[in-house]
Amino acid sequence: MNKSKRVTINDIARLAGVSKSTASLVLNGRGKELRVAESTRLRVMEVAKQEHYQPSIHARALNSSHSNTLGLVVPEMTNHGFAVFSHELEKLCRDDGLQLLIACTDENASQEILAVNNLIQRQVDGLIVASSMLSDGEYQKINQQLPVILFDRHLGESSLPLVITDAIEPTAKLIEHVASEGYDELYFFGGQPRISPTRDRLEGFKRGLQRAGVELQPEWVIYGHYHSSSGYELFADLCSRLGRVPQALFCAACGLQEGVLRYLSQHGLLESDIRLCSFDDHYLYDSLCIPIDTVAQDERLLAWNCFEMITDLIKQRSPEPLQRWLPASIRLRANKSPR
Repeated sequence: MNKSKRVTINDIARLAGVSKSTASLVLNGRGKELRVAESTRLRVMEVAKQEHYQPSIHARALNSSHSNTLGLVVPEMTNHGFAVFSHELEKLCRDDGLQLLIACTDENASQEILAVNNLIQRQVDGLIVASSMLSDGEYQKINQQLPVILFDRHLGESSLPLVITDAIEPTAKLIEHVASEGYDELYFFGGQPRISPTRDRLEGFKRGLQRAGVELQPEWVIYGHYHSSSGYELFADLCSRLGRVPQALFCAACGLQEGVLRYLSQHGLLESDIRLCSFDDHYLYDSLCIPIDTVAQDERLLAWNCFEMITDLIKQRSPEPLQRWLPASIRLRANKSPR
């Protein structure tokens, strides 16, 4: 099997019978400006078309201050929220003539550093990052070279540009609504406690219970990972300990809720009287026989704010405000009477 060879400007020049400099001028759109004969321009362009020539992005970057590429770093692409966000951001980039490069970290700080360095080596013009790190030290250094925007999660009191959905107050409102129905127990499934989404959603959970006059029991708070498998395992263990399904459960992310639903389905428990609620919404929740009330993020609004901010920063404009906390909505599907 012959190894394919990338067509270069040298190849185009040879096939068109012109010098490399002439081919370069024509292919870079400067042939007419610098008075290359029309017949020569047409010949070069026809050869380039026949040979499916594509200019090197890296070569273009050497002659420009921008590569017209953005880097996006997320923990995982199978997460529904990150998948929708990435899709919306890619559409915005495409419409603006930009290329989006996506890297995943699996919530691993070491992998995140490697992913970010690889994107920087590819000369991205800016980075949008859902970070798994505990501090912003690395990104403060990078921000001196190219713009960095944090999204979905905050790193302490970082001064870096930030776009995030307010999780505390919407979660508190949802939990107050559910807890006021008179449940004796309301469990919390969260991801890693070191990252801000878990901490913020837990804080909202606690506030909601307090407003409903329900005392939080320590055993109600259970941590895992933001994966479907983790939700399944946490729920299986909880049902085993209780000898039944819990009365009510809040999952801090869609992935965890997916695992819970898989367990309920496999064990014929979808018709049980469990009260489910979750942070993050999914269109399939409208099709389930078991109702799930949710805090719904607007991924499209998140993507638009990130895109607006990063493109402004690349053009050395100062977007206002530099840190944006976006609203979330509550979707109520259950029609429960108080217990």
